[in-house]
Amino acid sequence: MSDSRSNFLTRSVEWLRAGYPTGVPRQDYVALLGLLRRKLTEDEIRGIAKSLAEHSVLATDPISAEDIEAMISDEMLQKATPEDVARVSAHLAAGGWPLVDPPTE
Repeated sequence: MSDSRSNFLTRSVEWLRAGYPTGVPRQDYVALLGLLRRKLTEDEIRGIAKSLAEHSVLATDPISAEDIEAMISDEMLQKATPEDVARVSAHLAAGGWPLVDPPTE
């Protein structure tokens, strides 16, 4: 992984922690992982999933890396409701996550 992608991955985890300072609630993972797929590779998502699982000990409902891995399948990610996506998008935006792709010229 290039230094710029590694830096982006580190910043991504920081953004997520800013948007979810007490950890990501279990019900938000499906929408969160679906949104992350728009910007990150599968390996990057798995790296973030591992980091989030380690950080989830602060949450009221901790989640394991294995639980997150099970959610990464396409079928599971398609189950996010529009309300889930809106809620998670709001958290990511609060943390400074670049949800909108920059315009191409």
